Amino acid sequence: MAKAVAAVGVFCSLTFGPTEGTAAGRAAPPPLVLSPNLTEPWILQLKPNRATTARRAPEVKQRRRGWLRPQTVARRQAAPQPQRQTRTPQRQVSSQFLPTIVDYSGPHKAGTIVIDTNERYLYLVQRDGTARRYGVGVGKPGFEWAGSHKVTRKAQWPDWRPPAEMRKRRPDLPKFMEGGPNNPLGARALYLGSTLYRIHGSNQPWTIGHAVSSGCIRMRNEDVTDLYKRVGVGTTVHVI
Repeated sequence: MAKAVAAVGVFCSLTFGPTEGTAAGRAAPPPLVLSPNLTEPWILQLKPNRATTARRAPEVKQRRRGWLRPQTVARRQAAPQPQRQTRTPQRQVSSQFLPTIVDYSGPHKAGTIVIDTNERYLYLVQRDGTARRYGVGVGKPGFEWAGSHKVTRKAQWPDWRPPAEMRKRRPDLPKFMEGGPNNPLGARALYLGSTLYRIHGSNQPWTIGHAVSSGCIRMRNEDVTDLYKRVGVGTTVHVI
């Protein structure tokens, strides 16, 4: 750097030395010295092979925007847990206990009612080798029975007088309930002999196909209404 400045000074002194018009005995002007800040570009031009290093821009670190911990974010973004669904009891009779026509080759004559308590079906025997089959509810354990009786009475929307034995087991039962949609005997009733048993309707159709009664044979209201029209007093009923 110093050599370069000296060379420039010599060059300037030679160039701007005393001319012929200079007065004799007059001192020559001092050499011109340039500031290093002005000479640096000239020096770089005199040394083209000198490698220049580019200044790297300072790295700027981006500020982290999130301030929550990853676990906290994950918990907040987690999918909501599905609500537990409670199963509601089935309120309709199973399709297998809906009325239908089936073949019949048994020993009973047409017009006879046959009730299979194990299979939970009531059959009304017909003349053409078939039978109308209805699903029924039967006596719960301890209240099963079997036998043959005749229909001694028929009633529409029958009243209900729970027997004394039943009221001992169920003190909440009334002594008398008028017939109607809320009556457990349903829309129709066929009374069997001199017993306390009946074939009757029900306001709880989902119990058809189950052993739930105190010995009576229960049917859907629409099914017992259909049976009521097809049989009369004196019809034989076999419960097996």
